[in-house]
Amino acid sequence: MAPAVPTTMDRPHFIGIGGAGMSGIAKILAQRGAAVAGSDAKESATAAALRELGATVHIGHAADHLAADATCVVVSSAIRSDNPELAAAAERGIPVVHRSDALARLMDCLRPIAVAGTHGKTTTTSMLAVSLDSLGLDPSYAIGGDLAGPGTNARHGGGEIFVAEADESDRSFHKYAPEVAIVLNVELDHHANYASMAEIHESFETFVGRVRPGGTLVVNADQEGARELTRRVAGRDGLDVVTYGEDKDADVRVLDVTAHGLTSEVTVDLKGTELTFTVSVPGRHYAHNAVAALAAGVALGIPAADLAGALGTYTGVGRRLQLKGEANGVQVIDSYAHHPTEMTADLEAIRGAAGDARVLVVFQPHLFSRTQELGTEMGRALALADASVVLDIYPAREDPVPGVTSALIIDAAQAAGAEVRAEHDMAAVPAVIAGMARPGDLVLTMGAGDVTDLGPRILARLES
Repeated sequence: MAPAVPTTMDRPHFIGIGGAGMSGIAKILAQRGAAVAGSDAKESATAAALRELGATVHIGHAADHLAADATCVVVSSAIRSDNPELAAAAERGIPVVHRSDALARLMDCLRPIAVAGTHGKTTTTSMLAVSLDSLGLDPSYAIGGDLAGPGTNARHGGGEIFVAEADESDRSFHKYAPEVAIVLNVELDHHANYASMAEIHESFETFVGRVRPGGTLVVNADQEGARELTRRVAGRDGLDVVTYGEDKDADVRVLDVTAHGLTSEVTVDLKGTELTFTVSVPGRHYAHNAVAALAAGVALGIPAADLAGALGTYTGVGRRLQLKGEANGVQVIDSYAHHPTEMTADLEAIRGAAGDARVLVVFQPHLFSRTQELGTEMGRALALADASVVLDIYPAREDPVPGVTSALIIDAAQAAGAEVRAEHDMAAVPAVIAGMARPGDLVLTMGAGDVTDLGPRILARLES
């Protein structure tokens, strides 16, 4: 039986309903029987999928899109205060609900696993959702990307487990009360909301403090920020801490990761028992995500051997080293990496899978604040590629910052010995790449913005 839809969310209106986080909540509410409506800036496949579930989706933002019988308006931190639908809600006294509060309500009366970390959340959440489903546990899930199999980022399941990404960017993960929390890594990011690593550590510590009594924290034993978090929460009453990684003292110790093309074979020691399983994405970073998923499932009482086998059914998630196609011997792969650590991990993974092939990157920086703080590190990461094209900064929710441009990244990349060029016209990129690429090359479109749209265009140009 589906959990009841909270009265305040039985006729919700979502502003920005097409977003990765917002659309997932909207889909689950629609599947539970709510009369969902909302608006988004442009038409999309996500909008079409929501309509198929019975939702009303308007394109563009206008006060009259807000229905007279709406019981609440759901927003994310990206919605500006001058949005006309938000203003209309204030005038009419309609409650405004942050998406994190809405997601928290969806997890009521279930057994939540909340996946947190500066990067790796989407992949790890997806691995859990797919493997638990393959075991017949029928989980609900809300993910920041579309699963390769089901082709969706969210689903209401009939089982008792709910797997969700826990977003630290605006501290919204403080709203959740998981039975199992995963912390993959703790690094400095989201500079518009966090002034220092001290604030980041405090925020993650607050998140861990929300774990239900008797619950479990699964935490990385190899990454310094995660180790600091472990030190801070060690000995807390009612909290079981399980570490994972290559560290010799890890509770779930990674013994070996062996690459086999675009897959990896992982061997772990779990309480004295060795398990070996396959991960259908390349690279050590993704293998460790799978081990975190394994530890979390075991914490819920799922047999380790069953879950290890089930993890092999995961075939990827949109934009996480997603193969978009091949043309004239050139493979085009899409990467969501936008933080230097993610960029390095994905480039190292592709390097390991590419053999002697050249790796070409089209990189689009995401956010002025992130580029200002981490542009040098982004440039150094691009030195792992054979050649790169760097686009202008994708602003998302931010206004430009004087003096902050892609040149910060390009200068750092060139100083590190990288072959890199600027391209200010996105429409010109397919021709640029077609002129650079030769059979056997791998092309990565990389970044969290609309650089993902270039993959099909590059393939079309390569075929022409």
